[in-house]
This record gives sequence, structure tokens and C-alpha cells, in this order.
Amino acid sequence: MVAELSILRDQIDDVDRQMVELLARRLALVEQVGVVKSKHGLPIYAPDREAAMLASRRQEAESKGVPADLIEDVLRRTMRESYSSENDSGFKCLNPQLRPIVIVGGHGQLGQLFQRMFELSGYQVRILGSDDWHRADEILHDAGMVVVSVPIHMTEAIIAKLANLPKDCILTDLTSVKSGPLQAMLDIHQGPVVGLHPMFGPEIPSLAKQVVVYCDGRQPECYQWLLEQIQIWGASLNRISAIEHDQGMTLIQALRHFTSFVYGVHLAEEDPKIEQLMSLSSPIYRLELAMVGRLFAQDAQLYADIIMSAPQNLAMIKRFHQRFGEAIAMLERQDKAAFKQAFGQVEHWFGDYAQYFLVESQGLLRQANDSTRRK
Repeated sequence: MVAELSILRDQIDDVDRQMVELLARRLALVEQVGVVKSKHGLPIYAPDREAAMLASRRQEAESKGVPADLIEDVLRRTMRESYSSENDSGFKCLNPQLRPIVIVGGHGQLGQLFQRMFELSGYQVRILGSDDWHRADEILHDAGMVVVSVPIHMTEAIIAKLANLPKDCILTDLTSVKSGPLQAMLDIHQGPVVGLHPMFGPEIPSLAKQVVVYCDGRQPECYQWLLEQIQIWGASLNRISAIEHDQGMTLIQALRHFTSFVYGVHLAEEDPKIEQLMSLSSPIYRLELAMVGRLFAQDAQLYADIIMSAPQNLAMIKRFHQRFGEAIAMLERQDKAAFKQAFGQVEHWFGDYAQYFLVESQGLLRQANDSTRRK
């Protein structure tokens, strides 16, 4: 038995080595694709091309008795690496005449990410950090664009310091709250203004498939190139008003982060053995625990700012608290009929998305299970 297994495992090892060689070859070809895309100003992410390629490979896999989901998993992971590799080729500069870009707060992680993306696109970038305000006039005097990337609680105060920008300078920010900062920029600067909210953190290796929300401010024709440049980086754009943005972020960010915060506080107060929780958990609970745990590996000030950034956030959290209390009362009554009625109401609200999310989450759970190492 040992001899038979050894022969088969040697053959598997040989196939694995061939796979490594093929992946290396694929990545080398991707680098060449990146050069061509950079030259011609093509986005690194082409959704139609990706969808067609995956459909074709799935069909080929099935014809050879290989599970279609397997080849799609392999290709998606490979493409994620490929998008990161394409960054190294740089990007076409859509506005080569632009004067220097100044990133206010550019020493922060998000500022550094955008500095890198602009420099990969051939723009000159300057940084205005917290220790540089005595030189602010010198740094800003000929700016073609100013990007404000500072903590939320400082954003409007920093914008107020930017009163003497060149009239044609584009003023934008990267804040996750939009109404206040956008109005502050419109008040202080008479030139082009646009609000940006990158819906991702600074740790991403590529902007492919990421979302950047933008809120029009003034003279959109002057910053259209910026939006197109972001698309070349691979991101998708979502245009929305500042008010609608902040209303959406109340649910997407403030309420979500607050519930994770409270759950984390509850766990810490209950003080279970986290190793035991991990050993007992299914993939879905590991993911849920991971999503809570990652919050506490980051900056407390950032999340305090997000949660406490607007009065409507507190109002939403209070409504959630009320509904939580109503649900507890239902449990105290052991009212299964009411539970099923509420369940059906939510199921109806989700509609077809419920099944979509079920399928999507199953893929995530398979990946989580693959990465699990049991003793």
C-alpha cells in the first residue's frame, strides 16, 4: 500500500510542478498584456472578457470530467494575481498637461495608495503632511489637483485651510462621509470640485473590481479625465448624490461597524476561550468571527469617526435597537408564528437576491473551509 501511494504521489507532485510552470508562463503573458493596456489606455479589468473566458473554460472543464467550479476557482485566484501584476506596467496618463497633484495627508495609508496609482500613471505627486503646513503655500501654489486624505474628524477643518488654490485646480477628497466635506470644498474653492469615496481599504493589491463612489460638485467636465483614469486602474464608478451616499453609508458602514463593535465587546465581556470557539466553529462562524475580529485589528479612531459622523447614524442605530428589543420579546413569548412571519417578510424583501447570496456565500464558505487547518 505504501509503495502504491508513493508512486501515485510522485505522479501528483510531477503534475503540480507542471502547473507551477504553466502559472509562471501565464503570469509572464499577463505582464505583456499589461504593457499593451498601459500603452493604449485600456482598463486592467475587462468584465466582458473575463466572463466569456470563464464560461469557455467551464465548458472545456466539464467536457474533460473536471468540475467547472474547480477551474473557475483556480482561474479567479490566478486572475487576482494577474491584476496585481498588471499594476507594475503602469497606466496611460490621460491628462499629461496636469500640473502637480498634491495629496493632503499623503503619508497615511490611503494617501500612499493613491500616490502610487497616480505615479504609476505618470503624474507628479507632492505630499502635504501634518508637519508641512508652514510650507503649504509653496507646495500648493501651482497645484493642478488637490486630494484631501485625512481622518474624517479633521476633513472639513483641513479643507478650510485650502482657500488660495489656483482657480482651475481640481479639489477632491477621499472621505467616507460626503455631504459635509463636499459642501466645505464648494464653499472654500470656486474651481472644479468632486467628492470621492473609495469603497476599499489601503491594503488592496489592485483596484480591479473595486468601487469608487463619486459625488459631483462643480465643473464636472474638468474632472472627467480623473474618473476615466480611475476606471483605467480597474475600478468601477458609482455616481450618487452626497445625501444619498451618506444615507447608504448609514447602513453599509455605520450600523454594520457598530453591530460588530458591540458583538466584540460582548465577546470580550463574556470572555470565552477563543481557541475553543475556533475549534468548534463551522466555516460560516469562522467568517463571522473573522469579520468582527478584523475590526479590532484596525484604527479605533477611524471607526469611531465613521459611526459617529452623522446624527442619522445614531437614529438608525436606535431603530435597530428597538427592533432588536422587539425580536427579544418575540423570543420571550416563544412566538414561532411571529418569527416565521417576520422571516417571510425579510425573505420577500430580499427577493431573488436571497438565492443569489446563498450561492455566493457557499463559494466563500468553501474557500474558508479550504484554508482551515484542523489539528
